[in-house]
Amino acid sequence: MINRLLTAALLTSAFASPLCAQEDFSKVEVKAEQLAPGVSVLFGAGGNIGVSHGEDGTVLIDDQFAPLTPKIQAAVAALGASPVKFLINTHWHGDHSGGNENFGKAGALIMAHDNVRVRMASDQTTQFGEVKASPKVALPVITYAEGLKLHLNGEEVRVISVPPAHTDGDSIVHWTKSNVIHMGDLFFHKMSFPFVDRSSGGDVRGVIAAAEKTLAMADDQTKIIPGHGPGASRAELLAYPDMVSGIVGKIDGAIKSGKTLEEIKAMKPADGYGVNPSGFITADRFIEMVYGTLKPA
Repeated sequence: MINRLLTAALLTSAFASPLCAQEDFSKVEVKAEQLAPGVSVLFGAGGNIGVSHGEDGTVLIDDQFAPLTPKIQAAVAALGASPVKFLINTHWHGDHSGGNENFGKAGALIMAHDNVRVRMASDQTTQFGEVKASPKVALPVITYAEGLKLHLNGEEVRVISVPPAHTDGDSIVHWTKSNVIHMGDLFFHKMSFPFVDRSSGGDVRGVIAAAEKTLAMADDQTKIIPGHGPGASRAELLAYPDMVSGIVGKIDGAIKSGKTLEEIKAMKPADGYGVNPSGFITADRFIEMVYGTLKPA
């Protein structure tokens, strides 16, 4: 519980200060949960981490904040895995890529969508403030527009890019044999409304499309790793695009009828979906994001 509360609090500071050196990470525990032989998820403070390990080396999906690198490395070692050889960022935000510099210096090969490298390689202006460019060693070395496949540890790992959604550089990672899917921040499970980072090219309609794409790949036995929150099943993900579509539809109709943002908030179009009202993205904040996306310039 402490870790999840800290995660929510740090999501905001992840942009203004990617390394979060001023935060106290001493009480953060990085805990592992095995999802399939050789595939696990790590929960700490920041985005959930996927781990695949075996004879071909260890693959890490996201790496949270820089000060947590030693704890993450210890958790990987406790799985019986070798040091991280490959690192994939699901997107550029600091709570998912803050450890890149440390893992890059340790020899990990970093991979991500083209736009992840573009954003990390230059100063960014976000709704949370300015984010300085990352050092060269923290940048993805292999980038892609559509995706790639890794043939490692006895299975095919598909890295799939999606149209702008949470950001303009999101990826889904699918372990096809183990039947595990990591969605990054395309999916916030049980702890918040979706975060559409419009300052990073995000689009709420892409969030719906990404969830539907994942559902098409999943079955009733698929284990889904969200960017934040506990692991999920296909059935639990199923409600997510329905919720977002429902809210978007209500807001779109209100915009077309001439209602202002404040009038739309008063309608409470996000109520009744069972989402934590005090989560990182509150109902009003999500309404603002959707309104900003749909409202004609």
